[in-house]
Amino acid sequence: MIKGIGNDIIEISRIEKVILNKRFLEKYFTPNENKLFETKNYRGETIAGNFAVKEAVSKVLGTGFVNFTPIDVEVLRDDKGKPYVVLYNGAKDLARQLDISTIHVSISHSRDNVTAIAVGE
Repeated sequence: MIKGIGNDIIEISRIEKVILNKRFLEKYFTPNENKLFETKNYRGETIAGNFAVKEAVSKVLGTGFVNFTPIDVEVLRDDKGKPYVVLYNGAKDLARQLDISTIHVSISHSRDNVTAIAVGE
């Protein structure tokens, strides 16, 4: 059963500017995400996509970033490049309270924008 949906859109250029500051990457992304960005040589649209997923997941949970932070939502890729989410700390606790066991995500981008959708079931 669907328990929540969320979406987000972000300008790629906005993320490309802030990722020049390593502190941004450390504050908003887990070590696993940062390792993925480095080893796969991901560009701005992929990092923006991860950020948009974090925002979409916060909407699935119905709170925005209340009682958890963006780093509590980890966005990784499977062997075929499909994004998936791992929750930690407050985000994991909130999902458990809402009886959400799985969050499906999808990311798309154009030249200028990235959009992400998340569905909790």
